[in-house]
Amino acid sequence: MSDLLSRRLALLEGAQARELLRHCRHGLEKESLRVDAQGHLALTAHPPALGSTLTHAQITTDYSEALLEFITDAHEDPQQTLDELDAIHRFACAQLGEEQLWMHSMPCTLPEEAEIPIAEYGTSHSGRLKHVYRQGLAVRYGKAMQCIAGIHYNFSLPEGLWPLLQADSADTRPAADWQSAGYIALTRNFRRYSWLLMYLFGASPALDAGFLKDREHDLERLDADTFYLPWATSLRMSDLGYQNNAQASLKPCYNSLDSYLASLRRAVSTPYPPYQALGTHDAEGQWRQLNTNVLQIENEYYSSIRPKRVTRPGERPIQALAARGVQYVEVRCLDIDPFLPLGIDVVAARFLDAFLLFCALEDSPALDGAECSECTTNFALTVKAGRKPGLQLSRAGQPVTLTDWGLELLARIEACATALDAAHGTSDLHRQALASQRAKLEDVRLTPSARVLQSLREEQLSFHAFALRQSERHAEWFRSRPLGAAEQAAFEQAARDSLAAQAALEAAQEGSFDEYVARYMAAITPA
Repeated sequence: MSDLLSRRLALLEGAQARELLRHCRHGLEKESLRVDAQGHLALTAHPPALGSTLTHAQITTDYSEALLEFITDAHEDPQQTLDELDAIHRFACAQLGEEQLWMHSMPCTLPEEAEIPIAEYGTSHSGRLKHVYRQGLAVRYGKAMQCIAGIHYNFSLPEGLWPLLQADSADTRPAADWQSAGYIALTRNFRRYSWLLMYLFGASPALDAGFLKDREHDLERLDADTFYLPWATSLRMSDLGYQNNAQASLKPCYNSLDSYLASLRRAVSTPYPPYQALGTHDAEGQWRQLNTNVLQIENEYYSSIRPKRVTRPGERPIQALAARGVQYVEVRCLDIDPFLPLGIDVVAARFLDAFLLFCALEDSPALDGAECSECTTNFALTVKAGRKPGLQLSRAGQPVTLTDWGLELLARIEACATALDAAHGTSDLHRQALASQRAKLEDVRLTPSARVLQSLREEQLSFHAFALRQSERHAEWFRSRPLGAAEQAAFEQAARDSLAAQAALEAAQEGSFDEYVARYMAAITPA
């Protein structure tokens, strides 16, 4: 444990300071494809009973019309967050008829690219912008990539913790700048250590062979319908589908909020010749992509973590961060665990809390180019070969086995788990969660990725057959527990309200869409 981590944890030993850690906040965003009874992608429109994808606070879609996204509020108790996610699942499953949710990160059997439906958000300018952005993603990366699903874990430290840490450091910056710097430091440490999360929680070592149709790849064939890598943890987070495009050279700097925002501003303002060749409109004058820059908008950057700030109406993420600083982080690298109905459980959440607290409190020096490359390489090695016996990563230029480094990290993180347990004052649940992860390092067979491959091999199942079976089991779990009358009525009212809100936006529409896009793009200029 570093001197800085020890000192900061000591600050939290007093009763009043310890109480602060009870007020971390947790939110979840969870994606799931809609599929038919055979496990094929649903080609139907978003069910009206689920409300408007543009204005519903809890139920929307991501890139594809079939890719549902469920969003919870940020709660102090992660169990409450999971309970809300559970309720959204129970409501949604009851509205899907013969369709069901695909409970895996890698897609189901997909139709031809042209048939994969891009998400629709209505005729308002804001709704059309969301749709055209997704058309641009299809042009740039292919529609199949729009069908990959995951879980985003939104985490914030208590607002009262930052002044305590700042006073201890004798830093004289404005409080908002100090807090932003703290979250950026957390992000740097996340880059250093997030390979550990891929080993512990990666759950996509195999995929349907059709996903790689006509693509170059280095995967092996498990059976006639399944490709895999024998030691992979998360093919979802590998480079599948992202080779030879503008993002390959995009490396935002996490050494300050200003440098991070500047790198994103450049990306959304710099033309990329292959995208320029495609143009923004097709031969019939229909929009093809929002612009021809490296990124259409900042959210196009596929990062494993993002510093975030809740945006105001009409505000872009870069503007919100520049104006008011970082409010929370969004962890984006979690696979859906196909053995869990929600794809995640409270044990994982409690470990993530300890891991992220560690990243925030531990010393986090600036990342130079060599260490940035080292972080990227360690992550890439873990997603494609993390369970390989004796796999070596690189730490400060020196080789170290993944297992040894992982166990050393857990020993350091344990102090943060202990602090969280002390704050909650009732049990050792965070240390138990950490012990569950230590067991995975000591026995690779306990990792989700190993369990997936074990099921495929021992039960002689294709990826599709396995994922469909798990989806059916989870669908039955949700449907066997219908919501109470009051909760059901609240969800139904929220759906109606969202449809009314979308209709009101469309009725009040003024000006042309082209003008709206021009104003939206002009809001961001290079620093």
